[in-house]
Amino acid sequence: MVLRGEVTPANEGRPSDESASTGDLTLPGLVHDLNNVFETISEAAELLAGDAQWAALAATIHRSVDRGRRMVGCYAVQSMAGPELEDVIERAATFLKDFLTHMTGTKVKVVRRIPSGVRLQGSLSDWERVFMNLFLNAAQAMRENGGGEITVESRLMEETVEVQVADTGPGIPEAILGKIFKPRFSTKSKQAGLGLHIVHTIVKDNGGTVSAANREGGRGAVFTITAQVPAAD
Repeated sequence: MVLRGEVTPANEGRPSDESASTGDLTLPGLVHDLNNVFETISEAAELLAGDAQWAALAATIHRSVDRGRRMVGCYAVQSMAGPELEDVIERAATFLKDFLTHMTGTKVKVVRRIPSGVRLQGSLSDWERVFMNLFLNAAQAMRENGGGEITVESRLMEETVEVQVADTGPGIPEAILGKIFKPRFSTKSKQAGLGLHIVHTIVKDNGGTVSAANREGGRGAVFTITAQVPAAD
């Protein structure tokens, strides 16, 4: 899910010859500084964990910090075998569970129908972001009815794997089905504008495709991803 707002340039009010390429503004420098922030947050969570009243919150903070570290490249060395789909879905489902603690009255069940050993080409953090956004999109869509069910199914083919994420929400209006992956697309529909452009971009960057449709013979939307599988050694 993406939050947009005005960003004040870091060099506003500084001499014009001072560029953003100075040491502390390089990507490695930013990653280093962010990891220091994550470390401070982790230490605070450790203090909370010592009190039974705040133990659950501390565990949530720790999981969020781990996600943040992965997303800024803390784990730079990725396995050539690619991440396991089961692991990706488990992480995204855990994120959703944590997120739903802030959505009072909304309960969502994630049903997994995934064969073991299915891997995706790309990084764990990329695919985690894909399914986090799809799960959040579904949860927001089902919120008015108090929640619902998300079903994840996969089918392994010769060089690709097809993954479907279906929900029991209101579905997507036919008029906007072809627009929901566009950047900055917004609508009053409950099933669009919640990170779907990020989903499309990441899937495409990893050599795959993603499409959206409404479920046949039932209520809700279904997103279908066709992803590359890692080449055999």
